[in-house]
Amino acid sequence: MRSTVRWPIAVGLVSLFVLILRAPAERDVVVAQTRKPMFMTRLYTGPDGQTHSEEMEVKFSAGGPTTEVSKLETVTGAEVHRTAASSVADYHRGPRRQYVITLSGRGELEVAGGKRIPVEPGHIELIEDTTGKGHITRVAGGEDRVTLFLAIADQSSR
Repeated sequence: MRSTVRWPIAVGLVSLFVLILRAPAERDVVVAQTRKPMFMTRLYTGPDGQTHSEEMEVKFSAGGPTTEVSKLETVTGAEVHRTAASSVADYHRGPRRQYVITLSGRGELEVAGGKRIPVEPGHIELIEDTTGKGHITRVAGGEDRVTLFLAIADQSSR
């Protein structure tokens, strides 16, 4: 009778061990499925010579059990900018393809047709309007806007 009792106990312990090992992987799938999509704003020059914008979803792939990673971009340099509260940079083009990430403060971008895009901490812009009329950048509110500029090595357009 002892061997008939041991067999179900052994199977139960092995099953429990397998469930414990599988639990993190199943949890990660659930986490990945429930994460909100992330977007960035792309500014580009249209055929009309005007700056236009589109919201692009940032695509991620698995980077580890609890981490996702987007495409790696080669950058040639980084700058931190601090722009005074309530300042306005009238129509200007991007000097190069670059990412601009708002670290603190708030702002607003204006593109063709008077379309205004609010920017706040965590907002990512992909600047590709290196020709044409350009866009307007405003710092909103009473706080300086601090941004991180990342110059993209590949200077070709998408």
